[in-house]
Amino acid sequence: MSSLRAHRLSFAYSDASPILTDVDLCLTPGWYGIVGPNGAGKTTLLRLFSGDLEPDAGSLRVEPRGATIAVCPQAVEHADAAIRALSEADDGLARRLRGELLLDPAQLERWATLSPGERKRWQIGAALAAEPDVLLLDEPTNHIDADARALLVGALGGFQGIGACVSHDRELLDALTVGTIRVDRAAARLYPGGYSAAKEHWEAETRGREEAHQRLRAEERQLRRRLGEERRTQAAADAERSTKNRVKGPRDHDARGMLAGIRVAAAEARLSRSVGVTRRKLEKVSAEAGEFEFEKAVGRSVFVDYERSPAPWLFVLDAPEIRAGGEGRALLRDVRLSVGREDRIRIAGPNGTGKTTLVKALLEGARVPADKVLYVPQELGEAEEQALLARARRLPPEERGRVMSLVAALGVEPGRLLASARPSPGEARKLMIALGLGQHAWALVLDEPTNHLDLPSIERLERALADYPGALLLVTHDRAFGRSCTSILWTVAEGEVQISSDDAGA
Repeated sequence: MSSLRAHRLSFAYSDASPILTDVDLCLTPGWYGIVGPNGAGKTTLLRLFSGDLEPDAGSLRVEPRGATIAVCPQAVEHADAAIRALSEADDGLARRLRGELLLDPAQLERWATLSPGERKRWQIGAALAAEPDVLLLDEPTNHIDADARALLVGALGGFQGIGACVSHDRELLDALTVGTIRVDRAAARLYPGGYSAAKEHWEAETRGREEAHQRLRAEERQLRRRLGEERRTQAAADAERSTKNRVKGPRDHDARGMLAGIRVAAAEARLSRSVGVTRRKLEKVSAEAGEFEFEKAVGRSVFVDYERSPAPWLFVLDAPEIRAGGEGRALLRDVRLSVGREDRIRIAGPNGTGKTTLVKALLEGARVPADKVLYVPQELGEAEEQALLARARRLPPEERGRVMSLVAALGVEPGRLLASARPSPGEARKLMIALGLGQHAWALVLDEPTNHLDLPSIERLERALADYPGALLLVTHDRAFGRSCTSILWTVAEGEVQISSDDAGA
């Protein structure tokens, strides 16, 4: 049986702190998800698997000797030789893959105009056509819709080799993978099952560590009390002995004094030993208890003083048609929609059907002040990111504290963020959302908010939005994320918007 084995694998970039330390893994045929925070080392692990990077220590071995490895990076800029070979081949495998992935060879003539999802299907189809022993994917479903995801899952599910996939797409991971590698704090550990099953394993471990931590803290408090009592007893004994030495009675003689002194010295020695034992126990327990890190969470107190919009309807749109860019082709017809002050709506549909255009039309028809609506677009420019930081720094202390507590709960260290010259794309999105939540916006309008976010951040954002009491309008291809936050589904397709509940969503 083929295998990929890592033994005590370690890697660091230059003299920086280690990215991975003493990693032990054994992968056999099947798909494995690689998950963890941004910057934890997921793509680094993938590059070590591919041979693009050499480990600083340890070993990585692929069996059988001479096994072939194919890599699909995030970006698909050009139609390379492998993609063109797939378009021209006439063998059974090539025809099957083109059929499964809905690939039309004529598409290559207009490669520059293809969507990210179409390019990704060609890239992965070409990799599968090469029949590698190991296939490595980096974020294969970024920017693609549900239909494209389903096509990829169907094609990848037939792969017979060892597959490893870095992804924040829980639906893909649950549908495809048999194991999950969690990369965090320089460690990489394999858990059984897809993402949801694996997460249950490590959350149970975390709960166990939390309970052990609480027990250690309780023991630490008890030892501190005992040490205080023993030290007070020792101090009182020292004081009593000093007093007796100063006030020696006329009937005292040397033998009696010597015997009393021996008894006092023995008692003091016992007290001193007891104090030392308790102090050493306390030092050990304190050191063990201090190793655990709790995850910050968004508290309901953030919204205690929230005042909802006095207007029952925040957005109203009544248009015979909506055109791309205002003057382009008509994308939607006969659009009559409204958003109430407590509505939680997900907008779904294939790429290119007009979801973002619909959002912008709704914003133009807002019935509330612009400063009470937070709109987060798909991408932010450098000037917008720096303006966000400046805005956060100018907030009054109480409001800034509320916003920064949300930033921390979303996985960003507030002090480091405020001191930075420019936030990363993921940090900028988290700060923007925290500003809307912390300043009690009446509506959050989020267009693909999980772009640039890792899985832990997406799950933190879910929890933050769960308690938000205002209106939420959410465009996302991430069905798990959308269903956790919304109850109404608007499906944009074939020039129409269909409304339904979000329990059976698209």
